[in-house]
Amino acid sequence: MNDLIIDPTRCTPGVRFYFSKHQLEISGESYPENTSEFYGPVFDQLKTYFSGLGEQAVTLTIHLRYFNSSSSKIIINLFDFLEEWAEKGRNITVNWLYGAGDVDAREFGEEFSDDLESVAFRLVCADH
Repeated sequence: MNDLIIDPTRCTPGVRFYFSKHQLEISGESYPENTSEFYGPVFDQLKTYFSGLGEQAVTLTIHLRYFNSSSSKIIINLFDFLEEWAEKGRNITVNWLYGAGDVDAREFGEEFSDDLESVAFRLVCADH
């Protein structure tokens, strides 16, 4: 499977899915005009990737400095998707990065982690 690389723009995050390394990264700002249009291909690739995944551990790193409410819904959908696969026995870790002074990002990470039981969720201060 070819890696999925989407460069960031002013309103969309950078996406780096290194499927052969089982590392997925989303970073930047997320407030696209049409979240479904932007994230649809990402979810398509994820579904294909996870359907062929064996016992490999997967790490998703998210560092969003800003995201709007429609992106928040996408993030929740992403975590729900990952939780389903983790419940099936996949080893999935999410690293939620936030800046030392970014209380909102940390609180969002804490809220997202509350809904996950099978995914390992780590809050990571990106400034350390």
